[in-house]
Amino acid sequence: MSNISVQTRQRMLSAFTLAGFFLFWEIACLISGVSDLVLPRPSQVAVVLFQKMPLLWPHTVQTLYTTLAGFALGVLAGIVIGVFIGSSRLAYDVAYPLLVGFSSIPKVAVVPLFVVWFGSGTVPAILTSMVISIFPVVVNVATGLASTEPELEDVLRVLGARKRDILWNVGLPRALPYLFASLKIAITLAFVGTVLSETVAANKGIGTVMMIASGNFDVPLVFAGLVLLAVMGVALYAASSLLERRMTGWAQRKTEMAMG
Repeated sequence: MSNISVQTRQRMLSAFTLAGFFLFWEIACLISGVSDLVLPRPSQVAVVLFQKMPLLWPHTVQTLYTTLAGFALGVLAGIVIGVFIGSSRLAYDVAYPLLVGFSSIPKVAVVPLFVVWFGSGTVPAILTSMVISIFPVVVNVATGLASTEPELEDVLRVLGARKRDILWNVGLPRALPYLFASLKIAITLAFVGTVLSETVAANKGIGTVMMIASGNFDVPLVFAGLVLLAVMGVALYAASSLLERRMTGWAQRKTEMAMG
């Protein structure tokens, strides 16, 4: 019961904090008299969302689809590369510097290349979302595999286990908490990649709407797009957290017992 009450208090505190933030924003705009072209009030953004939702909905679906597609491809590629790097010291020494170098390249620089190769539209947005999601997954999966104790591997080898058996039965389960931690980071980065590509080379999506709205000095519509992106990001982050609790509850219980 105490755990439930603590969780309830935390949720109420989060809700009050969020409400207080928007209330402060509303009152500050009214008192300061700041122009709508600089910072619209939350109430104005809410009105724009309500009035233009039929227009925004197809773009929202497009951005969500592009993000999920790029995120799924990025996670799949990240798991494969992470397993390859984490299970071999030679592969780690050879491939990891290349991966770090590729990750250091600003993703806005690769969007024009994707446009040249695949044309404008959905494909460059999916690829940008994918490449920006890979690195945190690779790092966490490789770290999780590397955390397997050498003594445990030696015991399993003595018992006749092959390297593939050790990886499948010990390494990958040990890496699951690391993987889900990376998913919560990668999903937010995936939205960044999608919107970045949509603002450069797309004719549909929230990024495109925000770009056109900023060109027309329709700042409330820009903020409406930001709100939609934030809502989708929070929803997918929460879904990742729920899936993490369902699949790695053993690790969380161990952490809670250690803290207690």
